[in-house]
Amino acid sequence: MKRHLWHTAAAVFVLTLLAGRSASAAVIPVAAAAFGPGSSLTTFTGLVDGTEANGLVVDGLTFQYSLGNGAVVIDGGPGSTNNVAPPNIVSVGNPSGILTILLPSLVDTFGYGFALLTTTPVGSATTISLFNDATAVGSLSVAGSPDPVFSGGFAGIQSTLAFNRVQATFNTAAAPAFAVDNIRTARVVTVTEPATALLIGMGVGGLARRRRRCR
Repeated sequence: MKRHLWHTAAAVFVLTLLAGRSASAAVIPVAAAAFGPGSSLTTFTGLVDGTEANGLVVDGLTFQYSLGNGAVVIDGGPGSTNNVAPPNIVSVGNPSGILTILLPSLVDTFGYGFALLTTTPVGSATTISLFNDATAVGSLSVAGSPDPVFSGGFAGIQSTLAFNRVQATFNTAAAPAFAVDNIRTARVVTVTEPATALLIGMGVGGLARRRRRCR
């Protein structure tokens, strides 16, 4: 009886650890070239300048922008860069808000082209924060460099846990405006972390031994 209680407690402990780990992913930066066949590319081609981006739905992606005295709209600024081409999303007024992108399904790889209204390199130009519904998964900051004039580039992230909501913020201390374009999403085979695999094996093994002894 004591052994049964021990194995039950051990299984519960393992499952608790797994539940605690489920909100913590390993994330790595990826380039636009990482999005191969089967990935999705969203641009804003065909949308009229001045279109409100808050509440906009394009290719199943829903855009939201939280800010007290600013907005994001479809516009032609800053012109064509290596990763942004008109029309694209542009901030108007205070750029310190959060650009949220709701995804139609779970993915594990995401990215966007961006530009800041500055011509100097920016160490932490934009930060990508990932969520699975309300659960935070992970985040990553990306530097910006002249691309070819305005500081920017491609901000890409891959996570060991899938997500369906992304929040993008921009370095407002370095630049008074930002632009976003060429949003990419993909679902690739996610590799289980070694420590997680070990915990799963311990839990399954413990439950199997308990079942054999109960027969």
